[in-house]
Amino acid sequence: MKITTFNPQIITKDAGSLVELFEKLGFSKRHKKEGLGEMDVTGIRMKDENGFYLDISQPDLDILDRDLIAIRMNVDDFDEAYKLLIDHGFKNIYGDKFIEDGSSKAAVMLSSTGFAINLVQHIK
Repeated sequence: MKITTFNPQIITKDAGSLVELFEKLGFSKRHKKEGLGEMDVTGIRMKDENGFYLDISQPDLDILDRDLIAIRMNVDDFDEAYKLLIDHGFKNIYGDKFIEDGSSKAAVMLSSTGFAINLVQHIK
C-alpha cells in the first residue's frame, strides 16, 4: 500500500463557516463535491499559497455533536489500508458503509483514543 496524499481534515456540521475562516487565513477552494454517498457528504478541498492542503467535510450524520479533526490519507489500495486500520483497533464511523461516488471510495476511521483518519482511494 502506498500513501499518495496526507493532510489535515475537519469533519463538521457547518462547512460554510469553516471555509470562510480558512479563506481569511489565506486558503482558497480548489474544488467542492456535494451529495457523496448515502451520508450526502459535501467535500471541500482547500489550498494556500505555500502548498498546504486542508479538507473540510460535512456529512449528514446525527452522530456528530462537535467537529472531528482527522487526517486525510489517500492510498492506492483501499482494502489493504482499511484492513490494516481495523487490525489496529480503528472503527468505521459509517458502520459497514463507505462513501463512493464513482471516482473515489472513502471511510472515516476512528481510533480507540479518538483521532480519525479519512481513508480515501481515488479510482482511476
